[in-house]
Order: sequence, then structure tokens, then C-alpha cells
Amino acid sequence: MPKFKTTQSLLNCTVSKYRNLLKFCYFLLVFVMMSCGNDTKSKATVDTNENATTETETTENTSSKTILFFGDSITAGLGLDDTNDAFPGIIQTKIDSLGLNYEVVNSGVSGETSAGGKSRIDWILNQDIDIFVLELGANDGLRGVPIAETKANLQAIIDAVKAKSPSTKIILAGMQLPPNMGQEYTTQFKAVFSDLASENSIAFIPFILKDVGGIKELNQNDGIHPTAKGHKIIAKNVWEVLRPEL
Repeated sequence: MPKFKTTQSLLNCTVSKYRNLLKFCYFLLVFVMMSCGNDTKSKATVDTNENATTETETTENTSSKTILFFGDSITAGLGLDDTNDAFPGIIQTKIDSLGLNYEVVNSGVSGETSAGGKSRIDWILNQDIDIFVLELGANDGLRGVPIAETKANLQAIIDAVKAKSPSTKIILAGMQLPPNMGQEYTTQFKAVFSDLASENSIAFIPFILKDVGGIKELNQNDGIHPTAKGHKIIAKNVWEVLRPEL
């Protein structure tokens, strides 16, 4: 009997130890499962945050602002082997090198007059434009279009831009004519651009062909349209006024 009692006690003790071990294993298993759940949630949170950040960065990268150059053959780069060598393309390269979030649109049409620009401005304004650079009038002057008519057309273009988007910044490029057009006409023509800039409170490039116009080696054989080297100088003239507007 005492031996049996001792054996039973040992058995009870062993069972008790196994029960305690099972309880320990159970609590350990629960702890591990909870930890894995937290890790999974943490990972999910991190992934969500990373995805949100990526989406935000993508949105910011794709929402670039627009600079539109609205002009004639000078803007279009007539006669150049590569239209990217025209001053708008050079401006784009400059902007990219500085990491600025702007896209340049070249809306130059060779032979364009102020009247032609007025007729197509509504179509151009179907897109969002942050900065509008107006370079028209040279062909008016070369054709002897009345000064008042040129000024009215340019004003109509400016009004259309303002009406479509009051927040759009406008830059007006000034133009001058060779003296063979007559002293009175060339003087009045030059004044049109400065007057428009002042009356509309817009940024102004006094003479877009500064240091280019009339210089043989910077112009093509026609003596009117700049070479690629000439366009680099034009881009510099434009950049001096454009840069503060960015």
C-alpha cells in the first residue's frame, strides 16, 4: 500500500508537470500568433504608407505646369535643321537642367500675323496654360499693317488669355523694325509693345531680337530669321524675363 501510494503520488506529480507544460506551450503559441498578427498589420501599414507616398510623388511628377510660346516663325524656328534648336526648345533644356516642373509648348506658326494669332487663340486656350509668352507683330510691321490694327489684335489676344484664366501669367515680347520702313512707322511700331505691357501690367521683353537682329552671322541668308546660334541669344533674352515668373 505505501508503495502504491508513492507511485500514485509520482503519477500525480508527473501529470501536474505535463499540465503545466501544456499551459506554457499554449500561452507561448498564443503569444507567437499575436506577434505575427502585429507584424502583419505593421507590414500592411508600411506597405500602405509606401503606396500612398508613391502615388503622391507620381501625381506631383505628372502635374507639370505649362509655358506656351505663341508666336510666328521666330518662335517656330523656321529654317533650323532641328526645331528643338529654336529658343523655346533651348528654354526647355534650361528648365530641365534646373529641375523645374515646367513643360514648354511651342505654338509658333511661320508667317503668322497678329490677326492670325487672334483667329486661333480660342483653340489654343483649350489647354491649361500657366505662363503665356506672346511673340507676334513682326509680320504686321514688315507688311505695313496699320499700327492701330496690330495693337487691337494683340490686345484681343491678351484679353482672351485673361478671360480664360486670370491666373495665367502673360509675357509680351517686344519687336522692332529696320529703319527702311520709315522713321514714323518704326517709332510707333516699337511703342505698341511697351504701351501694351504697361496698360495690361504684364511682363515685358523690350526687344526679343536684342544682339541678334541685323547681325549677319547670327541670321540665315534671308537676313531675318536667326541661326541656331542666334536662337541661343534670343533664349537668353527671354530667360531674363521668364525666370522671375517661374
